[in-house]
Amino acid sequence: MQKKVLLLFITFLLLYFPLFAANVNDESSGTLKGIVVDVEDGEPISYAYIHLEQINRSTTTDRDGLFELRNIPTGTYDVSIHRIGYSSLTRRIEIDDDETTELSFQLTPTVLSGESVEVVADAEETMGANLEHASLKISGEQLRRDLDVTLSSTLNNQAGFSERSMGAAPGRPVMRGLGDERVLILEDGGRTGDVSWTSADHAVSVDPSSADEIEIARGPAALEHGSGAIGGVINVVSNKIPTSIPTRTTGNVSLQGASVNNGLMGSASTKVPYNNLVLNLDLSGRIGQDYKTPVGSLTNTYIRTADNGFGLGYIRPWGYTGLSGSIYYSEYGIPPDPDGGHPEGVDIEMVKYQTEGRAEVVLNNSIFNLLEARASFIRYHHVEIESSGAVGTQYDMDTSTGSVKLRNKGWGFFDEGVLGFWGEYVDYSVFGSRTPNSNSLSGAVFAIQEADIGNLHLETGLRLNHFAAAPEFNRPNSYIGNVRERNFTGLESSLTAIYNFGGGFHLGSTLMHSWRSPTLEELYSEGPHLAAFAFEVGNPDLDAERGLGSEIFARYNTSRASVEFATYYNHFPNYLYAQDTGRPSIPRADLNEFQYIGTEATMYGAEFSSEIQMFNNFTVDGNVSFTIGDRVVPQDEQDQTGLTVSEQPLPMMPPLKGNLGLRYTNSGLTLGTRVRAAASQTRLGEIETPTDGYTVFDLNAQYRFDWAGSLHTVSLNALNIFNEEYYNHLSRVKDIFPEPGRNVSLLYRVYF
Repeated sequence: MQKKVLLLFITFLLLYFPLFAANVNDESSGTLKGIVVDVEDGEPISYAYIHLEQINRSTTTDRDGLFELRNIPTGTYDVSIHRIGYSSLTRRIEIDDDETTELSFQLTPTVLSGESVEVVADAEETMGANLEHASLKISGEQLRRDLDVTLSSTLNNQAGFSERSMGAAPGRPVMRGLGDERVLILEDGGRTGDVSWTSADHAVSVDPSSADEIEIARGPAALEHGSGAIGGVINVVSNKIPTSIPTRTTGNVSLQGASVNNGLMGSASTKVPYNNLVLNLDLSGRIGQDYKTPVGSLTNTYIRTADNGFGLGYIRPWGYTGLSGSIYYSEYGIPPDPDGGHPEGVDIEMVKYQTEGRAEVVLNNSIFNLLEARASFIRYHHVEIESSGAVGTQYDMDTSTGSVKLRNKGWGFFDEGVLGFWGEYVDYSVFGSRTPNSNSLSGAVFAIQEADIGNLHLETGLRLNHFAAAPEFNRPNSYIGNVRERNFTGLESSLTAIYNFGGGFHLGSTLMHSWRSPTLEELYSEGPHLAAFAFEVGNPDLDAERGLGSEIFARYNTSRASVEFATYYNHFPNYLYAQDTGRPSIPRADLNEFQYIGTEATMYGAEFSSEIQMFNNFTVDGNVSFTIGDRVVPQDEQDQTGLTVSEQPLPMMPPLKGNLGLRYTNSGLTLGTRVRAAASQTRLGEIETPTDGYTVFDLNAQYRFDWAGSLHTVSLNALNIFNEEYYNHLSRVKDIFPEPGRNVSLLYRVYF
């Protein structure tokens, strides 16, 4: 019954909501149009990316520097503009009902590549801290320089980020020691619908080559998107469904080659306007052979990926509605198991079909100014093929998701915010083990509100979650325990306060209480998972995971420098993870049992990042971060294992790591070098081995130029130039294979 109600709700959102939207008053919004120019010579700037922070509206300037954004609800907005080679600019604007606001924006050339923000407003407006939200955006030159095969390797140079890996393709981001379900990965604000959170051998079904920008959010902002994301939310912005009408056909084409695996990537994207319709087409493909390391090839680490899709948007003064569809297909290899579970490796084939409908309607009343509804259906299929050709494990998952959000105007001392409802139904099947087929139904209501009180900016959020898990059959006497239906309900909350001291200096703090229900895998897993070197044992008696997080951060931003320091502490009364028991499983003696347990745990650490313009053409940037994680060892485990300590390090914790770079910039040319380093990791969890420290050197160069009315960018990167042998502590194959050796890659992208 619950499934039918949710599916009917999603069908309504996909089919009938646009009909409702079409009857909304066509005179309830305004238009923003204008030009972006260079502050020094007044010349128009083409292909600048423009985004309204409070709502889902974005566009790019044309070759004459002109842009237009229609169907904007009346109110106050922060419009942000960024483009390679210029300081990002954020300006507060007013949109009036049924009027066109025409503005000119001036960008300042810069040698900084980070998110340096220049505020253009009245002196009275700049006193608030509303432009310093607890988030990070990666775009432009920085995104081109770090672009790699996976999302996690693209983000790996950011402060506090690490990569959990198992070869070339299956990499997943780890933020401040937290990964899997505690870091939520989105594309255009929606769930990816894959199983990358369940195991190290499962890849993320998002190709970073299609990203316009990558957003990272923590604190109250994360509560809008999901439960348990105490690590944060990563949103890959691809803008598949158009939300604005470009002045002409626009797009980009990219080509990338890499020497370390003879890799080649190609992608193309275009937006075609026709009256009130905009068609978006995205095509991308990637191939690569086995990775080369300083000690030889990393066996069975090939990759072949294709990601193709379309989006259609219908834009009117009342808002917009749109539909998108995509197919993501990937084949990749998992290296051999050193202990004999699969001595020749495992091949993985995965395919994902996704359909999404989305609509926004401008509301003209005293309480709410925008209504957003979205629904998606994702069919995911994943097969793990052994060297004999037999299917070892197969995953099938159908995910239906629907949500409605209302953006409210100010009430009380709050200036703005969002209220929302979210629901999801998952039908999950695993073949090749005794894991029962199961399904889950999730629902949530949430509210996030913001306020500026003088120099103090406040963000607060609440999210109430419910999760119901149901196996196909109850099995009271299963090998893993009493397999049965489970229901969980929990509340999450978060508060961020940021004070603006003026002169670019901000001081802030975030408090967060997280809640996460056990996943279907954690509850019901039972059987061999050869690609992960494990025999996985679920625990149907698990309680929900709860966490208390706190963070204090300081930021300093000017036109010549950006500096940030943060320290954090997370305590989990019931931290859920798969513990390597060290015991061979009874059905498969060649695989250790990985038992899902709940334990008391703490994680704390600090991170520092900076980017400073030393001279007119030279910039120094770098970051350093560390995380320490410990769990409480219960008395019964001490008695069984002979441990004499009450605390033990958590497994898979990243070591102290950092990087330092120097760049020279002159007009469109950038030359740089970077050193990446990590300390040894000797704080080991159960059945872990230590990892030595390392130092690796990189070189990079970028050049951009305008030709034939198009913007061209060329990026040349040389990683690990001395072919250093080094190991990633979060790699599941680090005991036998080092990280990739010397790699020279060339990326060419043209915007038209």
